[in-house]
Amino acid sequence: MSSTVSPTPGISSRCVKPSWVIPRGVAGWNLPRESSSTGTCIAISSPPTTWLPSWPRREPAKRGLDLGVAVVRGLRPLARLAATAFAQVAVSCRPPVARVVASPAWAAVQAGQTVELTATPQDVSGNPLSGRVVTWSSNNPSAVTVNGSGLVSGIAAGRAIVTATSGGKSGTAAITVGGEGGGPDPSLTNECATPTPGWIWCDDFEQDRLGRYTFYTDPGSLMRVAGVGVGGSYGMRARFAAGQVQAGSLWMAMGRTPMSGWNKADAGTANYREMYWRMYLRTQPGWLGGSFYKLSRAMVFATANWAQAAVAHVWGDPAATNTLQLDPARGTDAAGNVLTTSYNDGAHFTWLGTAYGRTPLFDASHVGQWYCIEAHVKLNDAGQSNGVFEYWINGALETQKTGLNWLGAFSAYGINTVMFENYNNYGSPVAQDRYIDNIVVSTQRVGC
Repeated sequence: MSSTVSPTPGISSRCVKPSWVIPRGVAGWNLPRESSSTGTCIAISSPPTTWLPSWPRREPAKRGLDLGVAVVRGLRPLARLAATAFAQVAVSCRPPVARVVASPAWAAVQAGQTVELTATPQDVSGNPLSGRVVTWSSNNPSAVTVNGSGLVSGIAAGRAIVTATSGGKSGTAAITVGGEGGGPDPSLTNECATPTPGWIWCDDFEQDRLGRYTFYTDPGSLMRVAGVGVGGSYGMRARFAAGQVQAGSLWMAMGRTPMSGWNKADAGTANYREMYWRMYLRTQPGWLGGSFYKLSRAMVFATANWAQAAVAHVWGDPAATNTLQLDPARGTDAAGNVLTTSYNDGAHFTWLGTAYGRTPLFDASHVGQWYCIEAHVKLNDAGQSNGVFEYWINGALETQKTGLNWLGAFSAYGINTVMFENYNNYGSPVAQDRYIDNIVVSTQRVGC
């Protein structure tokens, strides 16, 4: 028997074969065995009528009967219905929540102030789901409380993660109470004096470590300056003139590299298959031009002429999005043979797909504040597409790419360079500054 899609009022139909219609006068009918792993099926008669005893009953749902997730998963392939008394019966799927987006993802308030958060449950395709129950909680109610509708109240100076939960999935927002510009805790000053296990490199810029970097470019534009860092500490100021494209970069190598003579953060003997790197970033108040194009990247250098086996770009392309994006690139074929011949050999990259962040860091309502940005790369195992690329802002996951084939079976080198850069393809629209502080590169999650 053929099946047709028949939308049912009040019920979303975004599953595989979301609805089946049983015609009038059919004495018995078998629900098709479905392979979808998500959704709850609801059978609704039109007009309303009484369900016959031959139906495997569960709790009534709306005007019909909840068939349960088992039907959609194919665990109950032959649910029979005697339909002789019905004009028609539609079976529709109510998709589950795949993700919850809390907005804004970060906010700063003073004690006694409030800010309203919203939560949007979404299905696996990113479509909003209406009519879902959302609960709210704070992990630090002594500093931040939240009511049942998402209204956040600042109680005392401190930080908290506010969580919105629906259908077993959660989204988070980072809330700061007090502090200039909603900035991070001033205790980050001299952070490098107390390293955490896994740290490969740390620079809070309280000491002048610039001579230890592998490369430090354009020191006239990118300078270590007192008072511009987190909590008024030392930090790096990137100063753009109007029309200026590049305002300096910091490169740090680690582990094994095919190039000799490079300054490295460690002994240079490891092949790193997984890496986290974190930075604090602030733009000046009134910043213009959006996200610019280049912020940071981690690389796998594969040859002495700087050919790259993989590059993990964290950048803002196009700048008008005001967000940061992940743009992973493979420099090998799928099997792991290096195809690139030099640095940034885009003609031989395989681009693995962009993942866009959701926080507009560079729009008018977000500029002038400090943000903690942490990225993570896990290279794939040989012969598998199980690599990962993701990033967080203020401890909340922004976006991620999974199932990546970063470099096939290539294993001669691992992640061996991380770069922090200030670059806008089309030049800065005006003279302006942005600031970097508290860089950490680690084999473990760093946090904020």
